[in-house]
Amino acid sequence: EYMAELAGHHVGGHLKVAPEHTDPEVLARMKKPEVSDYEGFADAFRTASVQGGKPKQFLVPYFIASHPGSDLNAMIDLALFLKRNGYRPDQVQDFIPAPFDVATCMYYTGIDPFTKQEVHVARALRDRKVQRALMQFFKPENYFEVRRALEEAGRTDLIGNGCDALVPAQPPK
Repeated sequence: EYMAELAGHHVGGHLKVAPEHTDPEVLARMKKPEVSDYEGFADAFRTASVQGGKPKQFLVPYFIASHPGSDLNAMIDLALFLKRNGYRPDQVQDFIPAPFDVATCMYYTGIDPFTKQEVHVARALRDRKVQRALMQFFKPENYFEVRRALEEAGRTDLIGNGCDALVPAQPPK
């Protein structure tokens, strides 16, 4: 009932939502549900939009790079999710420490305050650039950065012309 009301009467073409990541560990650190919840919401929204006579409405998902806990492998998985779902974000939000935020505590200490476990933190400029580039793997200017990251992660299976390939075998002109 809620989805029918939302899609039919309260969305003007685009609905912005914030799944923020796809990695279960990163989402747990964000205190967010698993990405399957977003996928279920997206399916329900599409169905409700069609049934409400608005078949051209769509979701605009918001994802974030360099959040504490997000490492190279988590970002590669996010890039694959984006590709498989046809998302090509124009803008990428980098994690920025904010006062009184648990994620800021993790960023500065490298420790999850709830579990007391170490957390990967992308502090170096190169690490942050790689995470941004992976979210925009489709941009020619990111080719070399993405390719280098895939090679570093041992994911050369994602280089080439396969359906899951994030970058082609040859660099763009």
